[in-house]
Amino acid sequence: MKISPLPPLNSLVAFESAARHLSFTLAADELHVTQGAISRQVRGLEEYLGKPLFERANRRVKLTAMGNRYAQAVRQSLTDIAGITDEVRSWQGMHQLTVATTSAMASLWLLPKIAEFQREHDDIELRIVAIEQVRDLSRVESDVALFYCYTSPAAMHATTLFHEEVFPVCSPGYLDRYGPFPSPEALFDCTLLSLEDADQDWMSWKQWFSRVGVEFRSPRRRLNINSYSMLVQAAMMDQGVALGWSQLVDDYLERGLLVRPVETVLRTEARFCLLERSHAASNRRGVRAFREWLMDTIPKEVGDLGLI
Repeated sequence: MKISPLPPLNSLVAFESAARHLSFTLAADELHVTQGAISRQVRGLEEYLGKPLFERANRRVKLTAMGNRYAQAVRQSLTDIAGITDEVRSWQGMHQLTVATTSAMASLWLLPKIAEFQREHDDIELRIVAIEQVRDLSRVESDVALFYCYTSPAAMHATTLFHEEVFPVCSPGYLDRYGPFPSPEALFDCTLLSLEDADQDWMSWKQWFSRVGVEFRSPRRRLNINSYSMLVQAAMMDQGVALGWSQLVDDYLERGLLVRPVETVLRTEARFCLLERSHAASNRRGVRAFREWLMDTIPKEVGDLGLI
C-alpha cells in the first residue's frame, strides 16, 4: 500500500531544523545550505499543507500552534528513521569484513583458503580489496590487511603470520630445456623474471644474490613484470626463472607446476603480517573471527612468531 500523502522529504528535514532552532539561519548552518534554501523548503512545505507553520515578524520566526504540533510529529518520525538507520548500518558493519592485501597475496594464498572461512562463518560478508603498496593502506577503507613488510605501518597493530623463505623457481619444462643448474651463479645464463617497480619490502634478484653471497651480474635476459601473480604465471609457462616466496608458491611446487632449479634458500627478516588499525575496535566479531581463523589455518610452527 502506498503511503500518502507525503510532502517532499527534504522539506521535512529543513522544517525540523528550523523549528528546533527557531531560526532559518541556524538551520542553514546545520544543514550546510543557504538561508534562502531553508526558506524555500519551508515555504514549499507550507504551500503543500495549505497552512502556515511559522509566524514571521521582524526577521524572527515563531511556530504557529499547527507548526508546533507538526514539528513534534516530524521530529519523532525523523528520530525513529535515524535510529533504525543506525541499527542497519551497525549490523552491516558487524557482518561485513573488508580485507586489504596485494593481488599476489589474494590470488596465490588467501583465495585458495577462503572457502573454509566462509563455510565456518556464513553470516560474515567478506570483501577483498587489492592494493599493491602497504603505504597506500591509508587510502582505502579496510578492517584488516595482509602484507609482506619489515616494519608495521604507523597506527597499525601487526601480528606475524609467517616468516618467508625466498628461492628460485621455474617450470619443469624450463629446467629440462636449460638445466641443470649446479649453482646459483648458473642462473645468470637464464631469463630472470623480475618484479618491476616492486615495493621496497619485496626482494629483487640483485638483493637475493647479494644475501646468498653471490656477486650480482647482468643476466643473459630479463623479463620485467609489474604483477607478482603474472610473474608466477610466466614461470609456469616456461618463460624463465622467478623468485618464489614459499607460502605463495608452495601449492604450485606440490602440484609439480613449479620446481626449484637450485637448492639455495634465503630466509628473510621480513614477515607476512596481519595488520589491524590500532584505533579500531579489535573485538569486532568479524575481525576476531578472521584473526582466529588465520592463526588456526597457519601451521603452528609458522604462526607462533608473535608480534612485530
